[in-house]
Amino acid sequence: MRHINFPTLPPAAMALPTVPVHAVVAEEFRIIKRPLLRRLRDGDGARCNLIAVTSAAHGEGKSFCALNLALSMAMERDTTVLLVDTHMAAPSLPAMLGLPDGPGMMELLMDDTLNAADVIIKSSLPTLSILPAGKTHHHAAELLASRDMERLLAELASRYADRVILFDTAPLLVTTQASVLAAQMGQVVLVVDAESTTHAALAEALRQLEPCPHIHLVYNKARVKPAPPVYRSR
Repeated sequence: MRHINFPTLPPAAMALPTVPVHAVVAEEFRIIKRPLLRRLRDGDGARCNLIAVTSAAHGEGKSFCALNLALSMAMERDTTVLLVDTHMAAPSLPAMLGLPDGPGMMELLMDDTLNAADVIIKSSLPTLSILPAGKTHHHAAELLASRDMERLLAELASRYADRVILFDTAPLLVTTQASVLAAQMGQVVLVVDAESTTHAALAEALRQLEPCPHIHLVYNKARVKPAPPVYRSR
């Protein structure tokens, strides 16, 4: 198992202009994580510990949200988190975390001799681990929809009773990979860019997520902080 060190917040958060931003960002993600954890702990539906973070299009901040949400959840006293990169064509987490090249999710699906422990990267935070996307594959959508993927999800979900598994996925309107994966999730977090996501794009993204029983919307990049907080759940 590989090991990587990274800061409490990713570079995107650390670069924000005002001094109190760390506290502000941390508090926002505390608000976002609470209903997700509540559904998990109440046993409200199957696989509620499998959570996909996605968006309608590129550039809406889903990877930033996925990483900060993973970090926030990992701060819980009774929770461990596995952050899985499934944006196969253009993964963002390697650049954000300085991840080395190496095998990941794709290799697990294609090589029966590999175990999850062989490709998971331990972070400097004991309760947070990373599973990289691995090499790009032209049949990634089919692999994510395969029985091998179902078995892998069942293994990851059941191995640790206190584990939350967060998936940073591809945008919904760019490739079918995200909708294929969302159909196997217990919860989905849909990141909406306050300045660029259109009503039509949001409607289509929600249509593609219909198979998932619990969909949560996160309103990102808002110039004025909404009240109540930037969170809605279906």
